[in-house]
Amino acid sequence: MYINRILLSAVLVVGALIAQVSVLARLQLPGAVPDLLLLVLLGLAMVYGHTAGAVTGFLAGLLADLAPPAEHAVGRYALVLCIIGYVAGLTKPESTQHRSATVPMLVVASAAVGSTLLYAGVGTLVGDTAAGQVGLLPLLFTATLYDLLLAPFVVPLIMWAARRTERGVITSDASGVGSMGRSDKGAYGWLSSGTGLQVGGSLFGKGRNGSTVRNARNGKAIRMGIQRGSLLDRSSRKGRTGKIKGVKRL
Repeated sequence: MYINRILLSAVLVVGALIAQVSVLARLQLPGAVPDLLLLVLLGLAMVYGHTAGAVTGFLAGLLADLAPPAEHAVGRYALVLCIIGYVAGLTKPESTQHRSATVPMLVVASAAVGSTLLYAGVGTLVGDTAAGQVGLLPLLFTATLYDLLLAPFVVPLIMWAARRTERGVITSDASGVGSMGRSDKGAYGWLSSGTGLQVGGSLFGKGRNGSTVRNARNGKAIRMGIQRGSLLDRSSRKGRTGKIKGVKRL
């Protein structure tokens, strides 16, 4: 059931990392580099939820830490993306998808700012002051701008692909419910075959003139029950009268 999720997430994360390292990092843009890996993570987290978002973010960040151009400590970006994926997954709706693009775009903007601040904060803890030398405000502005410009072309496609895997899970659940409904009907079918009772059906129906018409099987069963009841009543009455007559004879 979750194999489709794992395969899709792995393909998207690896593809985004390769595109970011080989293409986006070589554009020589001022300030930050467009974070395609972050956008892929956000698209997956907003569909799969916070747990999958945290796990995917940690693994994606770990791959980014191990990528050849990386010059920072291993696990630094994994921690950042794990937190970002968890928080972004909390915005997943309970039963339906996002009705507008406002919430995803706000998530992208918040994630761009949050990931930059977390990355700089963790770097300060481990003794990396490169972000302070470049300037934190220009990094925040350019990272948010680049991610917002790239998000409309990336995030909807990622969310659409993730929902395709979710539809497979829903249809399998729906088929399981349907089969359970059929098995329940077979298990309780004895109620409708000999006692005049139906499960989920009606005993009486309306005829053309508005009068109630009984079902044929149920009518026979009820008439048989009535006849049995009348016979038992008659036998009990005879027994009672016999006892009373015997008392009178004494």
